[in-house]
Amino acid sequence: MKRAVILCPGRGSYTEKTLRSLPEGHPWVERAERLRREYGLCSLVELDRAAKWDPRVHLAPQNVSPLIWLVSMLDAEAAARETRVVAVAGNSMGWYTALAVGGALEFDDGFRLMQEMSLLQQEHSQGGQVIYPQVDEHWRADPHLVRSVQEAIASSAGEAFPSIWLGGQAVLAGTEEGIAQLLKTLPKVKLGQNSYPFRLMGHGPYHTPLLENVSRKAQSQLGRLRFQKPRVPLIDGHGTRWSAHSADPEAIRAYTLGAQIVEPYDFTLSVRVALREYAPDLLVLPGPGNPLGSIAGQILIAEGWRGIRSRSDFDAAQQSPVPIVHSMRR
Repeated sequence: MKRAVILCPGRGSYTEKTLRSLPEGHPWVERAERLRREYGLCSLVELDRAAKWDPRVHLAPQNVSPLIWLVSMLDAEAAARETRVVAVAGNSMGWYTALAVGGALEFDDGFRLMQEMSLLQQEHSQGGQVIYPQVDEHWRADPHLVRSVQEAIASSAGEAFPSIWLGGQAVLAGTEEGIAQLLKTLPKVKLGQNSYPFRLMGHGPYHTPLLENVSRKAQSQLGRLRFQKPRVPLIDGHGTRWSAHSADPEAIRAYTLGAQIVEPYDFTLSVRVALREYAPDLLVLPGPGNPLGSIAGQILIAEGWRGIRSRSDFDAAQQSPVPIVHSMRR
């Protein structure tokens, strides 16, 4: 059985193309529906099976976050039957999924964490996120682009911050003034079919000091959640490993409701730690969608993992009989 690290996706992974991702009759889907009713919120199943995609509804944090979490949970469950899971990590909101996948929270508390955090973040609607590449067309680090990000943040007078280090991309966040400065200052770049910088729709200034109030409210409202030692090692956005043998549940709680909310989330580092410490055969990417496929490839290139040093190397590895990255959805 292959050794696998599961990488849970964050916001932006549930799109029009991923409608109808939830299976009928699964106990977790039915349980999630009951928990949604406790919050007085609409049915996830009805949202998922809507005849028409409505970004105002589907991308509202209180709806899209639980949809992503539940699909990822279902896929991670399937992956655990097919592989030996040696560690779990997640991108941004994917940390909340990773906590449940790894067993630091049971299903109900994992759902409550994600649902209540989405409601708190929805309250903080001012500001946003901008994404900008850090690699060239071969997915190798571009020092000019890296420098451009540093200079743009420095020029923002404390209104913009690093938010997520995401493989070959930097996610930056800030106030409305900070976002305007980033969009004005960052040089225009085209990579593949995408033009940068661009603002991420419906995203707040996550992982920055601007969410200190959200962190305080989370610590007050979510004290009842029962954190425990994980069954599978977890790797967080600081690159810290939380093992079944030594993890302190209260320290996991403190990180999740504190630093994870107000400090940059380094997904790149979490994957690097997973590769170096656990040497997996596979990086498994649960759905919805496949938002982390290229990101995983860019991290593998930066590591030179198994001799992969360019996009063409990664593509060749993926087309071989033993691909390194397995996306569970397309």
